[in-house]
Amino acid sequence: MSNETQVHRVFIKASPEQVWDAITDPKWNARYGYRCQGDYDLRPGGGYRVLASDEMKGMGSLDVIIDGEVLESDPPRKLVQTWRALFTPETTAEGFTKLTWEIVEQYGTTRLTLTHELVGAPLTAVQVSGDLDDAGGGWPFILSDLKTMLETGSPFSG
Repeated sequence: MSNETQVHRVFIKASPEQVWDAITDPKWNARYGYRCQGDYDLRPGGGYRVLASDEMKGMGSLDVIIDGEVLESDPPRKLVQTWRALFTPETTAEGFTKLTWEIVEQYGTTRLTLTHELVGAPLTAVQVSGDLDDAGGGWPFILSDLKTMLETGSPFSG
């Protein structure tokens, strides 16, 4: 997998609308992955931010751990946004990267493809790849837990 572009794909037994809501609705996106609420203003130019979980705050995390801007919103098919990791001063300095979420109904399931363009952001690339043992599971963990939650009604640890 290129450090400059990562493509993650998962097939989910759920409708495209359910997948879209799981990504964009804070009532849903705070239930899987790292249990962090993601707030979207889904208009082009609208803001995006992810709030640290209580557990993260207890370890000294900032209140807002990721921010960005919505570039394109076509519910429930496509969401393009910028994304900046505010985890450390070093990842913050790498600046904004680009995420594209593509949602396609296929084979009686929904195919979710996440493309993360990480040009000039090598520290962020390593963290989101899922290859760092002490940095969580990155996008593979988040997307797998999203799939598990939508298909079973419970996330990995729920």
